[in-house]
Amino acid sequence: MAAAVSTVNYGIIGVGMMGREHLINLYHLRPEGVAVVAIADPHVPSQNLTLQLAQSFNWQPKVFSGHRELLDSGLCDVLVVSTPNMTHYEILMDIINHPKPHHVLVEKPLCTTVVHCKEVVNAARKRHDMLVQVGLEYRYMPPVAKLIEIVKGGNLGRVKMVAIREHRFPFLVKVNNWNRFNVNTGGTLVEKCCHFFDLMKLFAGANPVRVMASGAIDLNHKDEKYDGKVPDIIDNAYVIVEFDNGSRGMLDLCMFAEGSKNEQEISVVGDIGKGEAFVPESVVRFGTRVAGRDGVQTLKAEDDRIKYDGLHHGSSYLEHLNFLSAIRAKGDKAPAVGLQDGLISVAIGVAAQLSIEKGRFVMIKEVIDEYCNASA
Repeated sequence: MAAAVSTVNYGIIGVGMMGREHLINLYHLRPEGVAVVAIADPHVPSQNLTLQLAQSFNWQPKVFSGHRELLDSGLCDVLVVSTPNMTHYEILMDIINHPKPHHVLVEKPLCTTVVHCKEVVNAARKRHDMLVQVGLEYRYMPPVAKLIEIVKGGNLGRVKMVAIREHRFPFLVKVNNWNRFNVNTGGTLVEKCCHFFDLMKLFAGANPVRVMASGAIDLNHKDEKYDGKVPDIIDNAYVIVEFDNGSRGMLDLCMFAEGSKNEQEISVVGDIGKGEAFVPESVVRFGTRVAGRDGVQTLKAEDDRIKYDGLHHGSSYLEHLNFLSAIRAKGDKAPAVGLQDGLISVAIGVAAQLSIEKGRFVMIKEVIDEYCNASA
């Protein structure tokens, strides 16, 4: 008879929209032996909404107004950090430096600056009793995961070009409108697009070298004011990323394109073939140069493991399922998306934001080394 699986106790720090999304995903993982036993957020309306939701799942989490009180409670094995971007650094450092080890799933971006990302990475290296995964869950969307499988299986040959288009709606309203300003988010190309820079690096199988970007604030949020300040987050951009194996990536971002059939369209071209993924259509196409147009195959991408689609087409559910597997492996399995992945995705975004500001190519080394030294 198999031994009973012990319950893994979760705490959620930051229970706005994404925090509640994590709560629902964890509820659907309850058969895997998880429970949400604590939440922390200084925003009382968010506390109340989350508590009502948890109680509808027959969970009675302890409510804290701050993350330090939750840490000191000793209630949790795993923490989900889904607070505003600019708070990630302080919260992560407090978790890493706390005497009790907690495994951590931190929402993207890892931090808003490369300096803070590096400090978190270096601090976490000293904690061999903790796992930290970064919430770059787009890897798990079924059509994206299928395209990754096709690329990594060698079906397209050596990758030369990666093109990602995200045409979508404007940023949603968040608590206290924190996501309207670069100082809080890291900038649109960090806040939103770290997902796509992570995918580019994964498809290219190489490290980024330099970045060129052009972007602007053309339509969104220009008529808004908060404490007398107009939002400064860009709403469209083109970004080119060059990798050290000679491959290139290109991002086409537009946040006033609600009239799009697909929100994300991804194209990967190798020396023998091409693959494409479409979200939310959940379609994958791939073919070879030899077979030509008539040989292109079309697949409907699905993952039967998904019990809840949620806001990200099941990818958050799979992210949690994979992280839980790593936790239960007790050191024998690394998180699928590690701190270095989080750091590089932020560095590309920072380089892109800087490129727009300066009107020139920006070397990744510049933002990881010189920029860090200048900001120290």
